Amino acid sequence: MPPSITRRAIAYDRRKPGGRASKLIRSLREVHTYLTEPDLASLVRKHILESADAHTTVLIGHSLGSVIAYDLLRHEEIAAPGTAGGAVHTFVTCGSPLAIPTVQRGMGITDGRLTQIAPRLRWINVFDPDDAVTGAAGLALTTDQVRDVEVDNGRLDPHAAVKYLRTLPVARAVTDTWS
Repeated sequence: MPPSITRRAIAYDRRKPGGRASKLIRSLREVHTYLTEPDLASLVRKHILESADAHTTVLIGHSLGSVIAYDLLRHEEIAAPGTAGGAVHTFVTCGSPLAIPTVQRGMGITDGRLTQIAPRLRWINVFDPDDAVTGAAGLALTTDQVRDVEVDNGRLDPHAAVKYLRTLPVARAVTDTWS
């Protein structure tokens, strides 16, 4: 889907909650399931928490993973800098649907602004404007806490996790060489 059409659909979704554009979330099956099945979502978060420990310093979330990781951080289920046991200092989102109003509403966010997460946490959002899952935009309009970085993942499957993970911005964020 061309970015111009995606941006128009997102703008329409902001103006008309529950309208046709909100059906976009249904095409994101995993996100839709996570947002509408609280018991399953709880199990998923528990599984992620079992994988993270006091030595986890970087949290990376691609697509649905970015929604789950953000959920864990905003509900303080994962310790962040400045808290007891808080080793996570960097949060990297890739191909994130967090800018899509329907996704935000599914998370209980009704004002279009993502809830602030740990203030000392460095948050880098990597997105390809050709990736429809991102709403063809970054997250800077939804929170002051994030640094958006645009990448070009190519025309064939710009949402692919491997393509995002191979980008220089992700490598810099993970290796703590971000300038």
